[in-house]
Amino acid sequence: MHFLDPWLRELGLDSQLWLPATSISIFLTAAVLAFVFYRVIYPIVLRFTNFTPTNLDVRLVRAFRRPLTLGILAGGLYLSIVLPFDLAPEVRQFIDHAAGIVGILLGAFAVNRLVINLSNWYTEEIAPHTRSTLDDRMMPMFRRIAGGTIYVLGGLLVLDLLNINISPLIAGLGLGGLAVALALQPTLSNLFAGTYVMTEGVVHSGDYIELENGVAGYVIDVGWRSTRLRTWTNNLVVVPNSRFAETIITNYQGPIPAVNIYLTCGVSLDSDLVRVEQVCREEMDALLENDPRAVKEYGSYFAYESFDDSNITFYLFIQAKDRLASFEVQSELIRMVQQRFREEGIVINYPMRTINFANGSGAPGIPGRLESGLARSGDGPGISRQRREAPASNVAHGDGADGPDAPGPDAPGPDGG
Repeated sequence: MHFLDPWLRELGLDSQLWLPATSISIFLTAAVLAFVFYRVIYPIVLRFTNFTPTNLDVRLVRAFRRPLTLGILAGGLYLSIVLPFDLAPEVRQFIDHAAGIVGILLGAFAVNRLVINLSNWYTEEIAPHTRSTLDDRMMPMFRRIAGGTIYVLGGLLVLDLLNINISPLIAGLGLGGLAVALALQPTLSNLFAGTYVMTEGVVHSGDYIELENGVAGYVIDVGWRSTRLRTWTNNLVVVPNSRFAETIITNYQGPIPAVNIYLTCGVSLDSDLVRVEQVCREEMDALLENDPRAVKEYGSYFAYESFDDSNITFYLFIQAKDRLASFEVQSELIRMVQQRFREEGIVINYPMRTINFANGSGAPGIPGRLESGLARSGDGPGISRQRREAPASNVAHGDGADGPDAPGPDAPGPDGG
């Protein structure tokens, strides 16, 4: 007999009539407790969390609100069936298994909500204060993987509770995972390479980079499989992360967005180098003072570099605020220096080479000084040879000479005739 039967007999009540009422009373009591917890106890506990310096406890309390409420209802339902009634062993075993399955599912639900709330707390409170964006990208994937793993483990526990051998299933999952990994090897390679790229943190969205093969552009997004660039021609370039992680990358935004400008030029060998330096410094100072795209605090630098065939080469060195501004500042500096050189009469020679021959060492008919260079010609291919006359003592006299020192028709020949 059930333990309630003696108590009901002493009260003179029929147990067959009061057992359903007892069961309903137990369940209603559990429902009232669940309602009180959800509407009264939980807000009070949540109010106490406002006095703590962090809101992590708020996340934890919110994570267990619904699972505990559902657990109270499920426990009340279980007790309302088990306590009042004298059940057969087979029925009791079935109800116990069902209660275990519900408990496992509620536990998996509670742990999943805990993981979700913790990841949301990290994304909102911690991630904005870190320098890397890896955590921002990994948290959504971690949340999905963790949720799937929790429910898979819960399913395995349910199968084990139902006396189903899960060892072959685990072995099959291992072999299936190996087959899937081999089939998705390129995708997994890009995935792990994407993790490496994000972990390094040397490339971010908005950076202007140039790859080893010459591809350059602004980084649009660094994904798990590929990195996307927008070139200066406004085209989209998709680079698989497996190749992106192995190539040499030049990031023009690092270590700072400012870009140095190294501009070379040359002036004639006959130029006044002191004046050339003064003019160049004045133009660079004017550019730094008036152009907001140039970094005034960095200053400007000038130095002569080498003697070349046609000019004395020098360089100008300033800094622009970013990669795009460097093109504009360099163009403006070239225009200003060239215009000032014209006003000052400073010459930038066309490519020219001068060859000097010692007296008597050259072949007959070759001048002692020969200069060749590039000149513009309207009716030629654009390249012409120029010969400058050397002193008469260096020019060999011969037949057909028409220079100022050439012998006239009545002049005696070399033998006095």
